[in-house]
Amino acid sequence: MSVEHMRTWTIGEVEVTRIVEVNDHVDPLAFLLEGGSRELMKQYDWLFPHFSTPEGDLKISFQCFVVKTPKRRIMVDTCIGNDRWREHAIFNDMQTSFLEDLQHAGFPPETIDTVLCTHLHFDHVGWNTRKVAGKWVPTFPNARYLLGRREWDHWKEVPRDGGVHSQHLVDAIQPVLDAGLADFIEADRQVCEEINLMPTPGHTPGHVSVHIRSQGQEAIITGDMMHHPIQIARPLMPANFCMDKTQACTTRKEFVDRFGGSKALIIGSHFCDPTAGWIEREQDHWRFRICG
Repeated sequence: MSVEHMRTWTIGEVEVTRIVEVNDHVDPLAFLLEGGSRELMKQYDWLFPHFSTPEGDLKISFQCFVVKTPKRRIMVDTCIGNDRWREHAIFNDMQTSFLEDLQHAGFPPETIDTVLCTHLHFDHVGWNTRKVAGKWVPTFPNARYLLGRREWDHWKEVPRDGGVHSQHLVDAIQPVLDAGLADFIEADRQVCEEINLMPTPGHTPGHVSVHIRSQGQEAIITGDMMHHPIQIARPLMPANFCMDKTQACTTRKEFVDRFGGSKALIIGSHFCDPTAGWIEREQDHWRFRICG
């Protein structure tokens, strides 16, 4: 992925840098969201052109974020990863410049001290590891990998049968465990002075979002609590890939109501460029006002 897709936001003394692995992926709305349609998308003109095609299909990106505080370098999620076998063809045997992009952004893997996974779906844990001489090894050898305890309680029961729903456990999670680099944490963990986790369950049982506060400024990296800005206008629209759709809708509605109209910068983990913005009122619904 070209470094032209990198972007950095400043929240007080904290910098958040986006690293994009798959940019502007187009899917029919109904594939991701229940009840979605092109006609529905076209009701919200603010989704165009950044988050929807002219025809009304949604656009999402697969990306992660490096959070730099005065004392820490924290990787929030790690995308899909190279050399993998996954369910969808677009993600199979990927060969991206992810590691080179990290280097270019000033974050060589050995300088990352913490890897924080918002949840354990394959597209958020892939670069936990990389293949070296045919073996999966941790990509960030000097980091502690923070995995949600409740989240892991679910995934550790998934059979390691080599199927598409468990392969990421084999190649992206188990090598980290074997290396002794994983810490199992609670969903409300205070990671450092500027960063704490917010429990946002539903998409997965132990899903968390990342809450950043510094010098009176505030930002949230959503994870998959929401996948697309239309869910700000329609927070109760279920997403097909959420494990508990009812809980996910409740979580999203509470989030939008809490941060709607505030100065908190919302950084959407799957939102296409410009990715970050604010939740503001427009007539009878909330909308996403982009930053930049």
